[in-house]
Amino acid sequence: MFFTSDNVTGAAPEIMAALAAANEGPQPSYGADPITERVERRLCDLFEREVAVFLVATGTAANALGLAALTPPWGAVYCHREAHIERDEAGAPEFFTGGSKLVLLPGPHGKTTPAALTAGLEEAWTGSVHAVQPAVLSLTQATESGTVYTAEEVAALTAIARSHNMRTQMDGARFANAVAHLGCAPADVTWRAGVDVLSFGATKNGALAAEAVVFFDTDLAKDFGWRRKRGGHLFSKMRFLSAQMDAYLADGLWLRLAAHANAMAQRLAQGLARVPGAALRDPVQANEVFVTLPEPVIAGLEAAGFRFYRWEGSVIRLVTAWNTKAEDVEALVDAAARIAGET
Repeated sequence: MFFTSDNVTGAAPEIMAALAAANEGPQPSYGADPITERVERRLCDLFEREVAVFLVATGTAANALGLAALTPPWGAVYCHREAHIERDEAGAPEFFTGGSKLVLLPGPHGKTTPAALTAGLEEAWTGSVHAVQPAVLSLTQATESGTVYTAEEVAALTAIARSHNMRTQMDGARFANAVAHLGCAPADVTWRAGVDVLSFGATKNGALAAEAVVFFDTDLAKDFGWRRKRGGHLFSKMRFLSAQMDAYLADGLWLRLAAHANAMAQRLAQGLARVPGAALRDPVQANEVFVTLPEPVIAGLEAAGFRFYRWEGSVIRLVTAWNTKAEDVEALVDAAARIAGET
């Protein structure tokens, strides 16, 4: 009955089987193996164009190294004030970019708006040697509030960025959940909408530790091999990262796992919405539910063994995953309703 995060889950059976298969016999090191090559082809096919692919083990590495390829040290990275690169990466983007500055933007439900981005850029001292210069727009997809940018929303934001000679990076730790919600082609919400670099996540959605930095403009990746090596993410036994990603992409597994997580979040949100005193803070579009509950209900759920994060005030965060059980969702909803009725 853990709803704290999609990081607490184990790995999907298909991915564990792929790891066991990759463990048989020797393979060339540092990504020269056939599994890594197959992953690169799968991602080219998935995004319907030639892309440059670099596997790393963590989302923080994918984001920080990807941003480093797009901005000079005196650059400014514009992102939502609740973005993962701002709140949860311990300064890694600033470190790996050599000191670029994160410029924080407001926006409801974790989403940056064209108006907020435009206002932020109007305050930039563009061309002034005394100020950091606009360099990158970073979008989190799905957002830290569990909401999703549509392709049209992404395109509107990247158009503003391009008009200021900026590149766009997308933090896709929960990219699968976003695509499962939108029902669109992955290309539609990335390069066709103006995204230059994507952190394509798998760890939160059934892998052990596997992320991919995907460059849609391969010219931007010409130095990235050295960045990855210098950042400590060129694995000698790369086949074990690649095996995870290979199985993740095979036969649409990545979308099936995400669709299940999303469905469990919807079920949870719909059930909790009927609990007296409950109110959803954000639209539930991916696999995170932010809900306000009466304090006695929160305390009662904790006492009953349910695990989740208290967020702010009487808001809690509940996260579903690829293997969340429907009976656990129903148990939480039933417990919340019962406790609410007793208070």
